[in-house]
Amino acid sequence: MVLANYSKIRFMDFTKEEYQQRLKKVQKMMQEKGIELLISHDTNNLNYLTGYDAWSFYYAQCAIVHVNAEEPLCFVRAQDAGGAYIKTYLKDENIIVYDESYIHTWPKHPYDYLVQIIKEKKWDTLTIGVEMDAHYYTAFCHEKIKQGLTNAKVVDSDRLVNWARLVKSDTEIDYMKSAALISQQAMKTAFDVINPGVRQCDAVGEIQKSLFYGTEQFGGEYASIATLVPTGKGTSASHLTATQDKFVEGEASIIELSGVYKRYHAPMARTVLLGKPDQLKIDTMKKTIEALETGISAVKPGNTADDVAQAFWKILDKYGIEKKSRTGYSIGIGYPPDWGEHTLNIYKGDMTVLEPNVCFHMIAVMQFGDWGVEASEAIRVTDKGAELFCNFSKDLHVKS
Repeated sequence: MVLANYSKIRFMDFTKEEYQQRLKKVQKMMQEKGIELLISHDTNNLNYLTGYDAWSFYYAQCAIVHVNAEEPLCFVRAQDAGGAYIKTYLKDENIIVYDESYIHTWPKHPYDYLVQIIKEKKWDTLTIGVEMDAHYYTAFCHEKIKQGLTNAKVVDSDRLVNWARLVKSDTEIDYMKSAALISQQAMKTAFDVINPGVRQCDAVGEIQKSLFYGTEQFGGEYASIATLVPTGKGTSASHLTATQDKFVEGEASIIELSGVYKRYHAPMARTVLLGKPDQLKIDTMKKTIEALETGISAVKPGNTADDVAQAFWKILDKYGIEKKSRTGYSIGIGYPPDWGEHTLNIYKGDMTVLEPNVCFHMIAVMQFGDWGVEASEAIRVTDKGAELFCNFSKDLHVKS
């Protein structure tokens, strides 16, 4: 199926050469793992490999990479074919679409058609890698592949494309810097609009407006995680979203958000305290920042994620602060439901070696039963050490 009205239109966010470089990197990694055909269902990976960008990930879609192919295939629903013709760099014949008869007509499933395509191309005896832990790769997807391709060896690709995304290109870094400018503007808005008596939903509405408005030079996009605003006792929990409850004098609120530019994220978290300064929270915030900055000081090429984590936890141990959760993860492209890359973790024991243009979100969140504080930074590894994407004070913001 070719949509003639679209086939000559291309709105690509990267050059064709960069997409081809990505493909070659992935194919080299496939060869190393003994994978001959890769079915990449992760929405972020589909974008990375083809340029495809649409809110269609709730239906089955994927990139299909043969180890020797000049281009991947983009497998999407017919209704979304126009987006594939517009946004990808691919030749028309490499955009594979399935019709509406496969939508919600169980036991019929879009991957029945995918299996048919693989058989037609005589790829059904190959070693096929799938993304067992990818969002939206359902049990039904996997069963269709296993049942339909009985002569193939189906293996977990072990987040192969996710790892290929770890080291960013210069253009990707530029996009993340643009996202960071939006993050800064939105955090300024958050500090302005969060006040006693204001409904959380109203404040977040203004924050979202700022995230989409972006800057005078460029606009923003939807983030892969909702703006988070745990407040009061909620600061001792993670990932709480806005309600119609009002902000209260004397309580702290944590704001975690991210600007987005061409799907690239630069998240940031800060804490605001409404009313009279609370010395315990101020002192804890200082210790939190000390741990965060000490961890950042360990960021340099050749060091590992473990080195960063050990430096961070050394400060927490000094103050007797207990924290069990990881304190960072790699970032870049983001689609719902999260903006993490699912590879590098800033946690004790992660021996991933840092290289220039590896990017991660380092989070210092301290929770104490009925209150907490948080600061975070989006970080780029450079030849000399660490570069922060955002330039915004980490101090506890007191509005008295």
